[in-house]
Amino acid sequence: MRTLELAGQTVPVLGQGTWHMGEDPRQRSVEIAALCQGIELGMTLIDTAEMYADGAAEQVVGEAIAGQRDKVFVVSKVYPHNASRTGVPAACERSLKRLNTDFIDLYLLHWPGQYPLEETVEAFERLREAGKIGRWGVSNFDVPDMLELNNPDCATNQVLYNPEERGIEFDLLPWAEIQRMPTMAYCPIGQAGNLLHHPALQAVAARHNATPAQISLAWVLRQDNMIAIPKAVNPEHLRLNLAAAELRLTPEDIADLDRAWPAPTRKQRLAMV
Repeated sequence: MRTLELAGQTVPVLGQGTWHMGEDPRQRSVEIAALCQGIELGMTLIDTAEMYADGAAEQVVGEAIAGQRDKVFVVSKVYPHNASRTGVPAACERSLKRLNTDFIDLYLLHWPGQYPLEETVEAFERLREAGKIGRWGVSNFDVPDMLELNNPDCATNQVLYNPEERGIEFDLLPWAEIQRMPTMAYCPIGQAGNLLHHPALQAVAARHNATPAQISLAWVLRQDNMIAIPKAVNPEHLRLNLAAAELRLTPEDIADLDRAWPAPTRKQRLAMV
């Protein structure tokens, strides 16, 4: 699988998301097994957050990485209402306990909130100096937010990106490219399956003997310096995701998808879910 440098480490361009994991205790063993299988397949970047299932997703991750922490690049996120000078370290300690680790590779501010960014960054830097986190970054930040942040130590910006949500291509992605900052794409295959039923995506999938989800992932990963973090709990979906990372779309494929979902020609409000 292709890799890139993120927060000073080499990571795969395809990781594993955990949104909605931990919500149903009956699925816990299945979710843990899926994350473990993903790690075995090389999807060693795992993204989670204190928000997901009120911390239960972090607990699922903690169980999955037990005994193999050194193989995994762990990303977690802090709530904006916890992003104060005192709130960040307290939230981080809770996440570390749920993850059953003493170190988070990359710690993100989940979205802009009420506290000054300087205060949040100061707290992040203290965590880094204390060895609690490796690097820090942000999520759901638009260009004005990044300009306000104005900090070269920010390792990444995690945002919504898939064929039907292309707004970041107008200004946020070009800005990140200039900064040489990797972007992390969440929901790369959309939400609730609506994207995957679109005839254009299905037609391209048929040409490649692939699934629409694979085409959507390949489309996201056509961008340089992009990491995708789909969630999967089905073993077959994990294998399909892995294969999608190696799938190359043709100019015809790209043109067909562009007709279905045109690239933005003006500034759009940053999409979030």
